[in-house]
Amino acid sequence: MSKERDLLLDKYSSRIFKNRKSHITQLEFGENPDEITANTRAIPGIITARGCCYAGCKGVVVGPVKDSVVITHGPIGCAFYSWGTRRNKAKSSYEGEPNFVPYSFCTDMRASDIVFGGEKKLEEGIDEIMQLFHPKCIFICSTCPIGLIGDDVQAVAKRVEEKYGITAIGYSCEGYKGVSQSAGHHIANNGLMRYVIGKGEEAPKGKYSVNILGEYNIGGDGWEQERILKKIGYEVVSVFTGDGSYETLKNSHLADLNLVMCHRSINYIAEMMKTKYGVDWLKVNFIGVGATSKSLRMMAKYFNDPELTKRTEEVIAEELAEINEDMEFYKSKLKGKTAGIFVGGSRSHHYQMLLRDFGMETTIAGYEFAHRDDYEGREIIPQIKADADSKNIEEISVERAVGYDDRYSVDELVSLRSQGVELDTYDGMIKDMKKGYMVVDDYNMFETDQLIDQYKPDIFFSGIKDKYAIQHGGVVSRQMHSYDYSGPYAGFRGAVNFGRDVTMSLYTNAWSLVKPPWKTMPMLEGTLGGAG
Repeated sequence: MSKERDLLLDKYSSRIFKNRKSHITQLEFGENPDEITANTRAIPGIITARGCCYAGCKGVVVGPVKDSVVITHGPIGCAFYSWGTRRNKAKSSYEGEPNFVPYSFCTDMRASDIVFGGEKKLEEGIDEIMQLFHPKCIFICSTCPIGLIGDDVQAVAKRVEEKYGITAIGYSCEGYKGVSQSAGHHIANNGLMRYVIGKGEEAPKGKYSVNILGEYNIGGDGWEQERILKKIGYEVVSVFTGDGSYETLKNSHLADLNLVMCHRSINYIAEMMKTKYGVDWLKVNFIGVGATSKSLRMMAKYFNDPELTKRTEEVIAEELAEINEDMEFYKSKLKGKTAGIFVGGSRSHHYQMLLRDFGMETTIAGYEFAHRDDYEGREIIPQIKADADSKNIEEISVERAVGYDDRYSVDELVSLRSQGVELDTYDGMIKDMKKGYMVVDDYNMFETDQLIDQYKPDIFFSGIKDKYAIQHGGVVSRQMHSYDYSGPYAGFRGAVNFGRDVTMSLYTNAWSLVKPPWKTMPMLEGTLGGAG
């Protein structure tokens, strides 16, 4: 049953084998559940595709907040790495609203600053920012050297608040914390919950209002989701955090329902808002025609309004009619093809649903930085033991705020769940895959090459770091972190864009026509010495 898995692991040394064997599972769906190890440190020296804690905090969660200045306290290389690479699109929502997403703010710490400390330089930089841009909120994100020299960014943030009367949040998100960018997501969630969410008082004006959590508006995905939701009649209070703003995040606790897209990066906020403000959260997926329709219908069931349900079905029918011809064309080109997909967040799960809309199967899949519940579902959370790395990330607790009640009783929630409304839960990726398929956590380039050789997928969806190595091997690859400058891929219209791009890639696969030089000529030459 585990032939491909065994062949892969057999190539490792005994030490590496011992570490990696529990991170790789070939699905059996037998008497015992399929388990996988996740959220542990990568092997030193192995070519992992992971990012760091700073990348998760600044690069993923707080970076897209458009009306806030996000300043990197550290070397310029860290700031440049996290700036402009993820295509978090943003535009002003009203005349005069600032949009700082195109900017990269950094203290540019040099050797002398590391020796003598950088708090003074940080405050001077913020003074300059206030004179030039006048933001209402500033996020300070620390990189590795800052944690090592002990700069107190929280103290600086407090002084900035007192000096300018704005919100300033210091994040101790040094890259070495935790085991991956997942730690940075958690730290960012804690800061938003403590200092932003709940600070506003502007109530939604519509009958039904939602927040979209874990949507970063890559290639305009969030805008397409908002278009569909507004067409049905929902008011989108805030988006965490693609095209999101400090001003809307403050009011997010007043929404009726939270929609969770990327479970890993934002589930902490979803859980805390449920506890503190009684806002239920619904795991949705707006990637794929079937998945989008399912999510919209679950939302309608949650609100239990016949008019809303009717409007939901009307919009789904209108959207399907608009794309039907294109979808059938691309399905005729893609049906029967296979794919591999290794990316972060929930994308490795979400895009399998979209691929199936075109008749494609994902035979190998995995995450860069997931936890076990992202694979196996939230029911296994009580089984997960916290290690030293997990304990290094602060867990904050919240209590129910005065004046906020649950929308539904416990019995009513049970009834909704029995109707297929996936409230306050997530079943994970594995349950949507098939027997014999391979699931790999914290994959590396060696495993990618071996799995491509074994499964021979027609296309491989990957991250930014590994895309080109895959293409050099002759397999077409599209990367899912910035969509190769395309998109949006969300919703009904986005599915057509995705089908177009995949078809184009498969039928004009130039990389399969090119032989890399190392396959035809030696890259190293030497002579054997010592004779005579």
